[in-house]
Order: sequence, then structure tokens, then C-alpha cells
Amino acid sequence: MEEPKKNRIAKIIVDREGCIGAASCVAVAGRTYYMDDENKAVVIEPWGDDDEMVLLSAQACPTLAIRLIDVDGNQIYP
Repeated sequence: MEEPKKNRIAKIIVDREGCIGAASCVAVAGRTYYMDDENKAVVIEPWGDDDEMVLLSAQACPTLAIRLIDVDGNQIYP
């Protein structure tokens, strides 16, 4: 039996100034983000989706408003 993958993404940071409300992150990783009443992305559950989906959600952001930090404190995206 294969050992489950450990999360490498430790922190998800949404730049509210950079967020334009495209909601592509929610479309890709809807258990991690939601759009608030200002139509800005908010992290509701950092481990709601697996690392692959969280990375894809950050890559889907048209303004690169989502930064991902790994468990060692390194920025891994963008």
C-alpha cells in the first residue's frame, strides 16, 4: 500500500489588492477558497483540496494574486 502524500504547501496567501474576482481559484479548488462579499478570494480551508489542486488554482489566477509557501518557508508559486 502506497503511503499518502504529505502536503508540501504550508501557507496560501491571497493578495486582496491583486484579486480581481475572477473566481478561477474557486472553480479549481472550491473546498479551499470562497468569494467574499467584496468578490475577493478568501482561504477557508488550506487543506480542503490536495496540493496539486491548490497549485492549479494559483496558476489559474489571471493576476497571480495567490502565493504558495512550502513547509520550509520557501515561496513555490509564483
